[in-house]
Amino acid sequence: MLKEADQQLIRLLADGQFRSGSELGEALGISRAAIWKRIQRLEEFGLALESVKGKGYRLAQPVDLIDPLSLQTVLAERAQLHYQWVTESTNADALAIRGPVRRPQVFVTECQTAGRGRRGRQWQSPFAANLYFSIRFPVSGGFAALGGLSLAVGVAVAQALQELDPPLPITLKWPNDLQINGAKVGCVLIELAGEMDGQVDVVIGVGVNGRMTGHQARDIDQAWTDLASELAVMPSRTELAACVLTHLLEMLPLFARQGFAAFLDAFEEYDAVRGKEVQVQSGEQMMSGLAAGVVADGALRLETADGVREVYGGEVSLRVR
Repeated sequence: MLKEADQQLIRLLADGQFRSGSELGEALGISRAAIWKRIQRLEEFGLALESVKGKGYRLAQPVDLIDPLSLQTVLAERAQLHYQWVTESTNADALAIRGPVRRPQVFVTECQTAGRGRRGRQWQSPFAANLYFSIRFPVSGGFAALGGLSLAVGVAVAQALQELDPPLPITLKWPNDLQINGAKVGCVLIELAGEMDGQVDVVIGVGVNGRMTGHQARDIDQAWTDLASELAVMPSRTELAACVLTHLLEMLPLFARQGFAAFLDAFEEYDAVRGKEVQVQSGEQMMSGLAAGVVADGALRLETADGVREVYGGEVSLRVR
């Protein structure tokens, strides 16, 4: 985990300007040798640093830290914010709460050391590069009331990103990916925290690529993009988080009352695979056919040689042929 001195060092270097070892050491009250050790430590969190003789150290690109006070002000009484510089996983933090929650709990971090996507895959989470957060919230009606939740979340995030300048050509790849021109820009991970007396607590994890270097994304095994590559002016990560979270917190009460049916028409506007030949793998079973949209509980309609099948999300993988 990042110690307080590490955090102070990041703040001193956040603007991307050179700082000498002696200047940094004086500010932190440690030796130049200790500064060098801490510089090396920061690289473990995905921060690329440069060292130039006679100039000192700087971050390869400035970092934009989230302002938790401003973000809590935006959330107001609608949700409680939990902010950390570094954590293993915001979803894991949300799942760790004991007992049901009364109002949405929002977990935001600068870096995940064990971020994960669907099917156990790792979600690349370099420090202060992207947006990583989770929401834990209660839904009445038990597990059966949650069909299509990942799609409704995708719609809310897509609508938030379309408010940026210029509006982005966001599409949703069933069941949980956000794309721009076929390249992945975000992902949704839904996990269940337990059921009690007809109420189920759900954890929604969202990752959105903000400004990521090729080095930071070197382990990604599919086409990807980030908002900085698509926008004329990149908003601050605090503004981005506030925009996306506002849309989600407005979406959740409607989903709790009406389910995915309330978002079906909106999802169809973003559907990236409708009308395309796809392959869907569910466990050991592989199905091929024409994607024919989704139904009111979020299932994918798949027109196969053996008739129309309805495929549900979960541990599934979809590829466009």
